[in-house]
Amino acid sequence: MKDPVSGALSHQQSGETRRDMPTMVRGLLVLVLLYLFLTGVELLSGGFKMMGKGFVDGLFEGVSNPLGGLFVGLLATVLVQSSSVSTSVIVGLVASGVVSSGDAVPMIMGANLGTTVTNTLASLGHVRRDMEFRRAFAAATVHDFFNILAVAVFLPIELATGYLSDTAGWITERVLGSSGASFKSPLKAAVKKPAGIVKDLLSDLGAYGNWKGGLMIVIGLAFIFLALAFITRNMRLLVADRVEAAINRALSAGSGIVAILLGTIITISVQSSSITTSVLVPLAASGVLTLENIYPVTLGANVGTTVTALLASLATGNPAAVTVAIVHTLFNISGIVVFYPLQVLRRVPIRLATGLADLAADRRTMAVGYALGMFVVLPLVVVLLLR
Repeated sequence: MKDPVSGALSHQQSGETRRDMPTMVRGLLVLVLLYLFLTGVELLSGGFKMMGKGFVDGLFEGVSNPLGGLFVGLLATVLVQSSSVSTSVIVGLVASGVVSSGDAVPMIMGANLGTTVTNTLASLGHVRRDMEFRRAFAAATVHDFFNILAVAVFLPIELATGYLSDTAGWITERVLGSSGASFKSPLKAAVKKPAGIVKDLLSDLGAYGNWKGGLMIVIGLAFIFLALAFITRNMRLLVADRVEAAINRALSAGSGIVAILLGTIITISVQSSSITTSVLVPLAASGVLTLENIYPVTLGANVGTTVTALLASLATGNPAAVTVAIVHTLFNISGIVVFYPLQVLRRVPIRLATGLADLAADRRTMAVGYALGMFVVLPLVVVLLLR
């Protein structure tokens, strides 16, 4: 789960917490939580398979429209404050056959866009200090604008050519060696027993049919949400002291590629792009890092956060789910390839973020209006109109 960070990580607090639990024990706890997360994905997928078709069609009405799917994914991520949770749920929906892989692609893009709200909220903590707020808001929204531009470019391309889904499907076939309905996944086999225990327990309690499916969905969501929340918390404690120092060392070298790789590695380590990017906000606010240095780290965080969905897809044993997870990775890598190498394109998100930050610094209400309008009002209006 995404954990908003309004300031730099507290080394003293993390050190004290780390002494309460040995590093090896905390590492083993993360593995247990990861097992719980994969079990939750299995329960979610199985629960939707048990639900009646009428209920499922009503629940996901409008998702077949690309704009509807895009904003459903955005709203879901804003609601749970975690693209890892929302993309894992989307993977589970595809595995259960509730949502097609084609309909899931815009949802994945929306989830990728929704994750940027955490940075924007973190920047509002500096609203009382003019220059700090200007720098913090620009550092937060450069992530927004990159993802908005990536969606604006690749959603039409995907709808017209199937570039992302076709490429991801080709990779899936090469990796799994099969394009059939399922594949033998050791992860799926590993979580089959605990998921079966939950199913049997629900049957013993008298739950059948739609009731049983609904309870499996609720329990699966709870497992996913709680597991990712505690994985993020524990991984943050394990690497907290190193994150800020690593960012500073890499950025002092002045290499954009190194910064992208660093953002990817840190995000994979802590299982949360919000931690990676939100640590940058106070560093930008204080003037320690420039917007130009922060930008590539956020791009790497975009790629790193896709690992969670990849793990979830492998636990389903469903090639379509794996394809959708790979789409998420391809989308972010493609955005970097288009917007980062050429300086004229690289500067576009930076200029947009700087311009918006200047306006927001002059009128603070604009910052709040932007956050509410972009991440709540607009998505709700579009989704309601398309239902």
